[in-house]
Amino acid sequence: MPLKINSSGGGSVSINAPVTGSNFSLTVPANNATLITSDGGAITGNVAISGNLSVSGNNINPFGGMRNRIINGNMVIDQRNAGASVTVPAATGTYGVDRFACWTAQASKLTVQQNAGSVTPPAGFSKYLGFTTASAYTAGAGDYYLTVQKIEGFNMSDLAWGTASAKTVTVSFWVRSSLTGTFAGAIENGSTNRSYVFTYSISSSNTWEYKTITIPGDTSGTWPTDNTEFGELKWDLGAGSNYQTSSGAWTSGDYFTTSGTVKVVANAAATWYITGVQLEVGTQATPFDWRPYGQELALCQRYYWQPASALSPNGMTDSSGRIIVSFKLPVTMRTKIGRAHV
Repeated sequence: MPLKINSSGGGSVSINAPVTGSNFSLTVPANNATLITSDGGAITGNVAISGNLSVSGNNINPFGGMRNRIINGNMVIDQRNAGASVTVPAATGTYGVDRFACWTAQASKLTVQQNAGSVTPPAGFSKYLGFTTASAYTAGAGDYYLTVQKIEGFNMSDLAWGTASAKTVTVSFWVRSSLTGTFAGAIENGSTNRSYVFTYSISSSNTWEYKTITIPGDTSGTWPTDNTEFGELKWDLGAGSNYQTSSGAWTSGDYFTTSGTVKVVANAAATWYITGVQLEVGTQATPFDWRPYGQELALCQRYYWQPASALSPNGMTDSSGRIIVSFKLPVTMRTKIGRAHV
């Protein structure tokens, strides 16, 4: 694919690709009068550019960090459990790792654990989040079994969802299951009255597979842009018919699955593992956005903090005999009271 250089006054120069394995250099004039395009093709090999480079478009993200709007997408932070298995109770958001909660309508149907089953993660990853069916169960119409990350409005405000300028996003992740077939998930707003259900297929059992889903921005609904909940990214593990709708389109209501999809909770000893979760602006999935461990931990601690060792707080009593204890939080939390969950 030739590289085309267009002049500002008309006309162009095309540069053919070099011999395979060789390199070439481009010098960009300092006056920024030259526009360089690739005619929609991919440039492979090594390219050295001397001068100023300006890049625009939806898929410039590989040039910068903080592309991923998901926190702890590589599942490395587990403040609550330190890698221990947890049996999920009913109707309570139970965290297998930080930021990823499991919600179930019936108790003790699923267990969740960081690196459950001790399988080898995908190349480049050291941790994953694993679910195992404790006992097979056929979900009723109103039953739900899912894992979800709630996303703060401040972290998504540039998407302009709820307006005509809503931006497209792409979700990507690695998944492995003992089951094969079509599975479902969704993005919903914080009020759970706007939903986009997506599906993905697992073709080989007990094998890591990489999935990408591109989702157009929602031009309707309410999508907060403050420290409240913007929306939720969900994966269905066996919900009932009340939460089913068609996939591939925005709809009004609380939906996160479709009819005919695989129900993990309905199969005894079934497993479903996930890691490398990314949500980014644009129509293409880019490589996972790695952040330093300390930075990822601080992002998690905005919503929940558990000290690594016993605290040594400062304390005093007031005139009423009440004990007042103070200690310093490692980061500013999302809210001033409580554990600040979103």
